Amino acid sequence: MIKFDHVSKIYGEKEALSDLNLSINDGEIFGLIGHNGAGKTTTISVLTSIIEASYGNVYVDDLLLSEHRDDIKKKIGYVPDSPDIFLNLTANEYWHFLAKIYGVDSEIAQQRITVLSQLFDLTSQVNDMIDSFSHGMRQKVIVIGALISNPDIWVLDEPLTGLDPQASFDLKEMMKEHAKSGKTVIFSTHVLQVAEQLCDRIGILKQGKLIFVGTLEDLKSNHPDKDLETIYLEMAGRNAQEVG
Repeated sequence: MIKFDHVSKIYGEKEALSDLNLSINDGEIFGLIGHNGAGKTTTISVLTSIIEASYGNVYVDDLLLSEHRDDIKKKIGYVPDSPDIFLNLTANEYWHFLAKIYGVDSEIAQQRITVLSQLFDLTSQVNDMIDSFSHGMRQKVIVIGALISNPDIWVLDEPLTGLDPQASFDLKEMMKEHAKSGKTVIFSTHVLQVAEQLCDRIGILKQGKLIFVGTLEDLKSNHPDKDLETIYLEMAGRNAQEVG
């Protein structure tokens, strides 16, 4: 289980995340939903130790993140919101670099690389520089890199952006299978249809504050006779005073 306990992140006078209280269970796909700047990436960045919370604590399997960062990092496979990293490496160099960091046996790593690169149609490009890849191909490289260590927790920040339909389908199926095995998937999106397809539960963020946690069925039952887009925009969209 992952638990955010009164977590806030402040930059100067801006509160990017405000008193977040949230528990994410083993065996579920949890979606973070919200507009750009709502706090999705901040939440993910705190969990993955890219940034530290200004206040509050995060627990992963009852371990306090601030005291067990290295152990918790090994549990997490992370896909950032931009794939434009390590551009001067080949795909293969990047994957083996990550395998070494996570302590994955080289033979096991190569087996996983072979399977995943075939799945994502990158077999013929494994020795090409990442810099030469399209956005979608870079995204595939980063996704494969996140999965090489076979982590218990997948943390995916807008993971489907730029993927072709086949790769998007395959990744969604893998997310479902990972959750079915009792592991955890956390991903952010602003595409409601994707959340509806995948999520066991969602959390809606607005201006750094968590304004809803539950199933999509719960959300719809609280707003009968309205479609999902209307419900979401009424909750998380601009207020009347913010327009014009």
